[in-house]
Amino acid sequence: MGTNGWQCRVGTLIVATVILAACAGQGSGGADPGASSQAPATQEGVDATPGPLPDEVTVRFGVFANITHAPGLVALADGGLLARLLPNAHIEVHPFNSGTTAVEAMFGDAIDITYVGPNPAINAYTKSDGRAVRVISGSTSGGAFLVVRPGITSAADLRGAKIATPSLGNTQDVALRAWLASQGLATDTAGGGDVSVVPQENAQTLETFVAGTIDGAWVPEPWATRLIQDGGAHVLVDERDLWPGGRYVTTQLMVGTGFLDAHPDVVRRILLANLKAVDFVTAQPAAAQTIVNAEIEKYTTKQLSPELMSAAWANLEFTVDPVASSLQASAQAAQALGLLGDPGDLAGLYDLGPLNQLLAALGRPEVEGLQR
Repeated sequence: MGTNGWQCRVGTLIVATVILAACAGQGSGGADPGASSQAPATQEGVDATPGPLPDEVTVRFGVFANITHAPGLVALADGGLLARLLPNAHIEVHPFNSGTTAVEAMFGDAIDITYVGPNPAINAYTKSDGRAVRVISGSTSGGAFLVVRPGITSAADLRGAKIATPSLGNTQDVALRAWLASQGLATDTAGGGDVSVVPQENAQTLETFVAGTIDGAWVPEPWATRLIQDGGAHVLVDERDLWPGGRYVTTQLMVGTGFLDAHPDVVRRILLANLKAVDFVTAQPAAAQTIVNAEIEKYTTKQLSPELMSAAWANLEFTVDPVASSLQASAQAAQALGLLGDPGDLAGLYDLGPLNQLLAALGRPEVEGLQR
């Protein structure tokens, strides 16, 4: 199918789902009781109205071509939710491969808002003395694993092993090093210690694992599932098992404070688009996977196999809750490992007021940031 065909299908799938959800809500006064607790928003109109249409504006948006960023890919798809909620905006989409480069782009005034992992957000906040960025919503929880070669069945078996992570100091790198430390295994930033941690691109990790030059990797989806399906790896640690309730932040929505202060009405509509996108990918996984795969192909020229997409998708929870407590714990772990200076009070990183106003209008529970 050509690009125009995909664009048409993306827009049609999203619009149809939103309309159906709105109609169901108007008839029942709420979400379908048989549906997920995060079923589609039951009100598109009065209760969730994000205010008057803003003046014409340019929004420079960062996103990653990865299923852990599925709500962002759905919201930003051509003819999708954000385009419908901001019809007079010029939306520029900037794809990134790492949170570090996304933060650099924000500091360089190249983007205004981005989906990003927790550690890049922490770094952006601390490096700017708490002035440059705010997290305004969650997007995704879960989906990271330590997968290893056959024969490794315990932490003790990792002594002398080489384990890859996406990059030094990134979210998975911190999680691996902290877990190894909890198991009495030392690491350092030069690849030494009891376990050699090897930061490398995820695509390279698959190649090196298959070649036998590394013994495993702590990686996000879909790379964990790819290593299992294509490389014969098995799961040693599911990161969900390390967190209360199995929930930790993987992806969140972060905005530059200058844009937030200048365009609160635009940000409110972006939040509504994100909320509806989270609802959509949760309630309509098959349709959402089609859209996300089309977006991945648009940015990378290659889709994931349906089997890989489905298997990896099952390991993710899509939620607007930023699971702030897990971000704080990750910051403390990074500091203890010497990968981050004193992060100070991270409560100011969050500005969840506009999101909680939307949630209250829809009769949903508010989400929490951090207490000062």
